[in-house]
Amino acid sequence: MTAVDDISGITTDRRAVISVLRRLRSPEGQTNPLPLWDELRAMGDVVPAPWGGYFVTGFEACSQVLRGRNWLVPDIAWQERQPDPERWQALATQEMSHTLSRLNAPAHTSRRRSLGNLFDRRTLEEMQPDITAHVSRLLDTLAENMREHGEADFATTVSEQLPIRTVGHWLHIPAEHYAHILNLTHRQVHAQELLPTKSELAISADATLQLRAFFNDLIRQRRARPGGDALSGWIRHWDAQLPDDRAGADRILYHLTMFITIASLETTATLLSVAVWLLLEQPARWDWLRHHPEHIDDAIDEALRYDPPIHLNSRIAADDTVLAGVPIAKDQVVHVLYGAANHDPRRNENPHAFDILRGGSHLTFGGGAHYCLGAGLARLEARTLLTHLLKRFPTLTLAAGPSYAPRMVFRHVTSLRVTT
Repeated sequence: MTAVDDISGITTDRRAVISVLRRLRSPEGQTNPLPLWDELRAMGDVVPAPWGGYFVTGFEACSQVLRGRNWLVPDIAWQERQPDPERWQALATQEMSHTLSRLNAPAHTSRRRSLGNLFDRRTLEEMQPDITAHVSRLLDTLAENMREHGEADFATTVSEQLPIRTVGHWLHIPAEHYAHILNLTHRQVHAQELLPTKSELAISADATLQLRAFFNDLIRQRRARPGGDALSGWIRHWDAQLPDDRAGADRILYHLTMFITIASLETTATLLSVAVWLLLEQPARWDWLRHHPEHIDDAIDEALRYDPPIHLNSRIAADDTVLAGVPIAKDQVVHVLYGAANHDPRRNENPHAFDILRGGSHLTFGGGAHYCLGAGLARLEARTLLTHLLKRFPTLTLAAGPSYAPRMVFRHVTSLRVTT
């Protein structure tokens, strides 16, 4: 055995860690990652990564990292301090490093303040009628496809379409651009993987350039013809903040608009597909929730816990520290494993059981300064969809279980076939 570290008496084999990571990317691991999370967690709450840094698997340790002020995101300043900065010079990686998800204070504080409480109760109430209308039209299409073909792909027909229609309508993006944005988002996300290949980075770079062109053009058009939408409000705010630096304001506006748009697409789409899959996997669950719609929010939370749309996120230590008994040096990177944490039996008893009435806890939306901006909107979209889906399709059943893209970070359900 080749030990790379010893954590609380558990010797971790580098080859064992690599084996788990490879299996997590396989079709079998994507379909059922639960036993692989168990394997990693059995190695310890903090497990050395083969290339340096650590995986964090336990709920309490993950929560400490996500909520603690002494943990930062790996921003550009950190990337430049690394011994191999070329690794971080890929176009798409650099682009995402300017977005909210990769900013630390004070830049993060300033950008987030400009957004206010982005999806507060009033905003969500105003969005509700539009989301209901989007759901109704998408379910019309679903019904039509099932009538014509006997079954339909729920993931591509409904789950992927609802988030882009919701955020697109909210930002007043013309509907004819929705398919293009979705396609670019699927390609751009490669850069956010744990260890992207050169070919994946090339695909991501091309998508990034196209996203940059699209959103910069959108901002120019909106500045010329402002309205009462969110983007017009951001333009007014940053033009006032930087009256002598229009180019600087435009850069901030681009990164805000691009990030908020694409961040709300794949994550919410995955939540919608996973929730429907978990409910249909056992027909009794679907029937029970149909008769107990007051528990739809509980079902959504359990889906978020059971299979989070993001499986991994990274943080760096702001100072020398100790995490779950393991010394972590300043600037060392740790990778928080949301799924492993959510299935920690010390936090959620019998974690591999999908229990609508569990009342458990999860870290799926993160924590601290980087808590998910769109959590309230994602819940609203899921609640609206399930409410109407349960009423309209009481006998909905699975024709085929979900298929997934081979990713380590962002889950992506590529297909979920249903019938009645």
